[in-house]
Amino acid sequence: MDTCPDTDNLPAVTEQQPSQFERGTDGPKVIVVGVDGSSSSLRAASYAGGLARRQNALLAIVYVQPVIPAGAALGASVADTTGEIAEELVSEIRAATERAKGVWDVRWEFHTFHGDPYNGLVTAADELTADAVVVGASESAGHRIVGSVAIRLVKAGRWPVTVVP
Repeated sequence: MDTCPDTDNLPAVTEQQPSQFERGTDGPKVIVVGVDGSSSSLRAASYAGGLARRQNALLAIVYVQPVIPAGAALGASVADTTGEIAEELVSEIRAATERAKGVWDVRWEFHTFHGDPYNGLVTAADELTADAVVVGASESAGHRIVGSVAIRLVKAGRWPVTVVP
């Protein structure tokens, strides 16, 4: 009988039960999507809604209200205008949710934050403990020079970021 000296001192191996596959438990739990009413942000919201539905995740829809002190100095009521935009977005989202009810259901919340879009989304993702962030591609030509919110979020490297065209 041939024995291998290296294996003689090994502890006995106990038989393990095969692990059971858990479907859909390792994905994101909170998906943050930035919306501003643009067509690309609404496409991003639709895409994020599909992700949230498939992963059984919470969809956190975030609108960042811009703070423009110069507009207030000119007499424009910026807070009222951005508040109206937020209300319109919520009503659009509720209407779309009602139309899709029964076809697919997704848990969602609407949040508003104040500031510039990048910092507002970073704050939202941090406070809501986001596992993923979805944004629409910038439709502004100026962002090619300065850098878009999407590029800045990707460079931050804190969450997986999906940019929807």
